[in-house]
Amino acid sequence: MSTPLGDFIRARRDATRPESVGLPAGPRRRVPGLRRSELAGLAGVSVEYLVRIEQGRDRNPSVSVVNAIADALRLSPVEREHLRHLAKRTTASCFGGVPEPRVDVRAPVLALLTQLEPGVALVTNRLGDVLASTHAFELLARPTGLLDTRPPNLTRFVFRDPRARELFPEWDRVADERAWDLWLAEPAAQRDQLVAELATVAGSEVTARLHGHAPPGGGKQRWHHPIAGELGFDREVLELPAGDGQQLVVLLPADGTTAARMDRLRGTAARPLRAVH
Repeated sequence: MSTPLGDFIRARRDATRPESVGLPAGPRRRVPGLRRSELAGLAGVSVEYLVRIEQGRDRNPSVSVVNAIADALRLSPVEREHLRHLAKRTTASCFGGVPEPRVDVRAPVLALLTQLEPGVALVTNRLGDVLASTHAFELLARPTGLLDTRPPNLTRFVFRDPRARELFPEWDRVADERAWDLWLAEPAAQRDQLVAELATVAGSEVTARLHGHAPPGGGKQRWHHPIAGELGFDREVLELPAGDGQQLVVLLPADGTTAARMDRLRGTAARPLRAVH
C-alpha cells in the first residue's frame, strides 16, 4: 500500500523534467518526468530503496535520505517542508499513529484574537473548519454565505457553494490552497468523510488537486465582496503548536482602497470576539 510520502515523491518525480536537473531529455522517453533510476542516482540511493519508499514498503526513511531526495528533485522551500511533514507523518503512522488534533481553541489563542481586533483574523484547521474569528472577519464573511453552515467550513464552501467562484476571482488559486491544506490534514475518519463528500460533488476539481501534490503559490488573496466591492488582502498563515492542528490566519489590507472599504464595512465600533460553534 502506498503512503502520502511515496505518492508525493512519485508525483514530483513525474513532474520533474530531466533537463531541469541537468540530465539530457533523450529521444525515447515515454513520459516527460524522471525515471526512478535517474532520481535514485541523483539522490545517492539504490533504485530498490526508492521503489520501497514510493510503494510504501519503507515507512521510516532517514533525514539524510529525505533531504537527498529533496535536493535531487530541486524542491522549493514549501515543497521541502511538505516532504518533511509527510516523512514524519508516515513514520508516526508506522509507530502507533498520530495524536488527534484539538477540537477547541485554547484560551491564549482566543485572547490573541481579541488583541487583533478590529483586524480580520480567524482560527481554522486543515479541514477548513472556522473555529473562531474576530468580529471583523464575521462582518466580511457573513454576506458572502461562507458562514451559513455550522460549523463554517472554508473547504466545503469553496468546492460546493457556487457563490465561492463569484467571491474569489482567483478561484483556482484558492481551491489549490484548500486542497493542499486538506492533503496536509492528519489521517482521520473526519478527513476521509470530507474528501469522499467533496469528490462526489466536485469530482476532479478536488481529486486532481489532491493527487497533484502541487503546493499553492503566494499569500495574496482577492475578494469580490457583495457589499464592499473589490478587496485585496495579504494573507498570513501562522501555524499553532502541532498538538493543536490549527492555524491562525490574518487578512491584512493590501492597499489603501481595501483598508478604506474595510473601515466602512465594520464602521467605527469594535465588537467582541466571535467563537464559532
